[in-house]
Amino acid sequence: MSQNFEFYNTRANEAAAEANAATLDNVRERALRSETAWREMADRAKQMEADRETARVDREKRQAELAASEAAEISEPLTA
Repeated sequence: MSQNFEFYNTRANEAAAEANAATLDNVRERALRSETAWREMADRAKQMEADRETARVDREKRQAELAASEAAEISEPLTA
């Protein structure tokens, strides 16, 4: 996982722990809102990482196909 995901997830866990330990309602509610925001950021970071990996695989596949196509063109005898 990326450092961003780990960072956001750690902050979310800290906020959840703060909410569980809170004795005042407003402090608990603030911590729960914070946890929700951190979890959303963690989810987006995780999705971005997955999207980047998909794009990388697709790019490598296209490059391999192009290289194979160019190699086939070079190996074909020219007909005039």
